[in-house]
Amino acid sequence: MKFIDQLAAATKKNNSLLCVGLDPDLSRFSPELRKRPDAIFTFCRAIIDATAHLACAFKPQIAYFASQSAEDELETVCDYLKEVYPHLPLILDAKRGDIGATAEQYALEAFERYRADAVTVNPYMGFDSIAPYLEWKDRGTIVLCRTSNPGGSDLQSLSVDGKPLYQHVAQMVADKWNTNGQCALVVGATFPAEIAQVRNIVGDMPLLVPGIGAQGGDIEAAVNAGQTANGGGMIINSSRAILYAKATRGENYAQAGARVAQETRDAINRFRHS
Repeated sequence: MKFIDQLAAATKKNNSLLCVGLDPDLSRFSPELRKRPDAIFTFCRAIIDATAHLACAFKPQIAYFASQSAEDELETVCDYLKEVYPHLPLILDAKRGDIGATAEQYALEAFERYRADAVTVNPYMGFDSIAPYLEWKDRGTIVLCRTSNPGGSDLQSLSVDGKPLYQHVAQMVADKWNTNGQCALVVGATFPAEIAQVRNIVGDMPLLVPGIGAQGGDIEAAVNAGQTANGGGMIINSSRAILYAKATRGENYAQAGARVAQETRDAINRFRHS
């Protein structure tokens, strides 16, 4: 199944626009869990199992694995997702950006080694940095457009021919790069006005929206700005708020994460079109 179709099916099945980010930070694990040789996989598997019925996608962030020499555990996490929850899109958050043979290798890494359904990429080296991903006609290419961090304005808000650069990126992806119909854009929840502007440019193209939860993005404003006419078109990511939710009433970390994931999914749904 193509990425966009898989995403739409998962959104409908779980009545969810929530993407659960997998950012395993060993320093935040319990001492008992840190002692395990497979601590990262064990942590991620527990979160996945607890939240799979609430999510439209999972998004492992490669840096959290690579910094711990845990690429094999990332591979195992991805294999687990593909085998147990194949209906849920696996988005590899890698933000790759290079050209030629190097970009081809990055695409192989994402789509063959990790079996990702989609990968995040950086567009600032132009179309040649995106083209190798588009060779995989059923996979998603999710292009950074208006990121959630304050420093994103340093470049993304620069005026080019009277429009901010991020709007040129959105237009280029929509008009020229989306050759397979499997592209999406990253637009941060911390900038709801910009979400609305991007939505007007790209039509129903999916938007990966980080920045709620720990980064403080407003759910109501983001959903109202970015949803499509049928209440879809968004992949609203939450990572740390779910992964490291404060346990109450004797919960373990996975149960606490599931509680926060359900609260977040339900909060998003309150503002969706029916």
